[in-house]
Formats: sequence, C-alpha cells, structure tokens
Amino acid sequence: MPRASWKGFLRLSLVSCPIYLSPATTRTKSIRQHQVWQPTSADAEDLPDRAREQDVPDRSAPMLAHDGEDEADQTRPTTRISLQPHDPRTGEEVEKEEVVKGYEYRRGQFITFTAQELKALDVESSKIIDLESFVQRGDIDPVYFNNAYYLYPDGPIAIETLRVIGAAMVEAGVVGIGRLTLSQRERMVMVEPRGTGMALFTLRAADEVRASQFGAAEGDLDAEMVAIAGAIIKQRTGTFDPSTYRDRYQEALRELIAAKMKGVAIKPKEVSAPPPVIDLMAALKRCLAQEAPAAKGVRVTKQKRTKAVTDRRQPSLLLPISGSVQRKDEPNAEEPTGSPIRRRKKA
Repeated sequence: MPRASWKGFLRLSLVSCPIYLSPATTRTKSIRQHQVWQPTSADAEDLPDRAREQDVPDRSAPMLAHDGEDEADQTRPTTRISLQPHDPRTGEEVEKEEVVKGYEYRRGQFITFTAQELKALDVESSKIIDLESFVQRGDIDPVYFNNAYYLYPDGPIAIETLRVIGAAMVEAGVVGIGRLTLSQRERMVMVEPRGTGMALFTLRAADEVRASQFGAAEGDLDAEMVAIAGAIIKQRTGTFDPSTYRDRYQEALRELIAAKMKGVAIKPKEVSAPPPVIDLMAALKRCLAQEAPAAKGVRVTKQKRTKAVTDRRQPSLLLPISGSVQRKDEPNAEEPTGSPIRRRKKA
C-alpha cells in the first residue's frame, strides 16, 4: 500500500467515496552538492585555533590539485557550513520553536499567525474533491499541468464506487475537473481513470501561465521542404520509452568526481554550437540522406494545399489567460491554422 500524502473524499453529485492520494512521481537520486567553506591562505593559518575553540568536527575532504594550482592550496581544509535562523540585529541564534509564520504588511511590520488560526481557514476542498464538471482530455493544454498523483480507493467499499465513476468517464470519453487544497493553496485538478483507481493532476492557475508571444506567420511555405521534413520525422517516429533516456549531465558529474578523487587533471569538453542554416533546402536534403537506410527510396512529391487541422485546445482552453483577448491575426476555429504552402517553381 503506497504512502498517503492526502486523505479525503471524491464526490460526484450525492455519491462520495473515501480516497487517498500518493505522489505519482519521485526525484531520482542525483549527486548532492553542499555549500562549503574553503578559507583563503590567510584564514587557513587561524583555522586550527578557531576549530578548537568551537569544537568543530573535521569534515574536510582531500583537495586535489588542478593544472596550475598552488601546492599550498592542497592543505587548505574545506568545511561544510550550516545555515541557522538568527537575529539579524544581534546575530544570536533563534530557537526553532520561536519561529512562526507572518505577513509583512508594511516594511518591518508583520502580522503573525498561529497554527490554529491557519487551520481554521480550511475550506471544503481541504477534505473533498468535488467533480464539478467534465471536459474532453484534449481541451486542457498541457502547459497547465503541475504535479501528478495517483488516486486510490480508501477501503474495500470505495473500490466499487470508484470503478463505477471511472467506467462512466471512460465511456463518455471525458475527464473530471474539481478543486483540491494542498499546502495552503487551492488548485483546480484534473482526474482521469486509471484501472481500479485514477490519476490526479493539479493544474496551474490562469495567472501562472504566460501567454505566448509568437510572431505572425509571413509568406507561404515551400511544399517540397515540408515534404522532406515530414520524411525525416517519419523515419524517427516510434513509441515513447522513458527508460531509454538518461541524465548525461549527472553521468559527466560522476566522471568528474571520480577523476578528482584520483587526482587526474580535468580537461573541459567543448560543446560546439551548430552553424547557422544558410540554404534550408540543401540542409534538409543532407539530413534526409543521413537518416536510416529505410529512408532510401523515399520519393518527395509536391503536396497540394490541405486544410490544416485546427488545434482544439487553443480556442477552448479550460483556464484562459486572464485579460487576454483574441488578436486580429489569430485564426478562427473554422479556419485552418497552418500557413499556406507555396509550390516551388521549376527552374
């Protein structure tokens, strides 16, 4: 049974069932870097006396020399620092139980809150996820997705209720929209069936998403270039397998640590920037020629103008950007959104 991070109820009209949430994602164990104090030569001379006075344990790690580094630098101890709450006026350390939450309504002036006062602010969504409406899954732009959770039935009685609601949602081809309060924030959530349970995604608010500022399309596109790009994409089209992706930065960081532990000089790798494309048609043809053998024999034919499929999400966003208005250059829902295609003239 997964650990519950939130417990409450899922409600559809007058029907409710106990549920609990568990995070659907986790952070991979990456190499953790700490803030450390590496004193200068002048500070290093006084460090042993100060360390004895403060009873600071020796947590220093061996310092390995780089090319051109002074040999004296190898003897400088490195100590991990700690961050403690303190009085900024006197520098005295503050006890954790004396730290409370407050709001600065004027510079240097605060209103403080007790835990009981904040608890009294709980609203219905603190305990109940009410499925207020249902929409098509494609109507929600992924830019609004925030955190993911699995929604489990809390007890055998809730299993049937959750399965019935989920089966009805699958048959209708919709997802549910509700509200949930987590960490003193009420957010809209999207709920969709997943087997005997459901998946829940918290959604960003409208004022948390910036409007795109793409420029208006100018001129027609070359049909032959579009066809070549489509052939390249077709050769690279497959199924999504997240296990094939790895964190190359973390791998390089591990190699760096291993090299420094062995005292090996580190030579930085050069990452070259790609050259600017001068002739797009020639570049596309070179790309097509370098693709997999299956790409051989692909015949590029000039395409007729086709009506582009309208992106359903944009004109019908669930959470529209506040204060935004439709621009004159934005296409209507009935009109094609793609740029018209210009046929390449024969030489």
